[in-house]
Amino acid sequence: MITFLATDVPTAFRDQARLRKWLISVAKDHGHSIGELNYVLMSDKALLQYNRDFLNHDEYTDVITFDGQTGTGISGDVLMSLDRITENAKTFGVSVQHELHRVMVHGLLHLLGHSDKSIAKRKGMSAMENRYLEVY
Repeated sequence: MITFLATDVPTAFRDQARLRKWLISVAKDHGHSIGELNYVLMSDKALLQYNRDFLNHDEYTDVITFDGQTGTGISGDVLMSLDRITENAKTFGVSVQHELHRVMVHGLLHLLGHSDKSIAKRKGMSAMENRYLEVY
């Protein structure tokens, strides 16, 4: 089950059935299924508090992923800042929807075991994001 929520920000999730199908296909491409996956849009301020409380980082970010694996299938929460997504879309010259989808698949890739802790790993994740965005 995949849910899409927006807290204190306008929802930016469009065509949720298509998004679910796409995310399920990404997981399947990695040999996994989806258990319970929650995508939550929030403000910079709200996501900053999660970053401080759970990761001891005092900086804005576009996405934080919490692994909630308890049984079969990929499960977790992908918390995203609509403010950062909107700003990044302007910076990169893409639509907010495109950037939202990039951040969504980025969070799922983390849950699937991918890391972006080094330059090489970051490049690898970026290449996967681009490949899955083309499929969408």
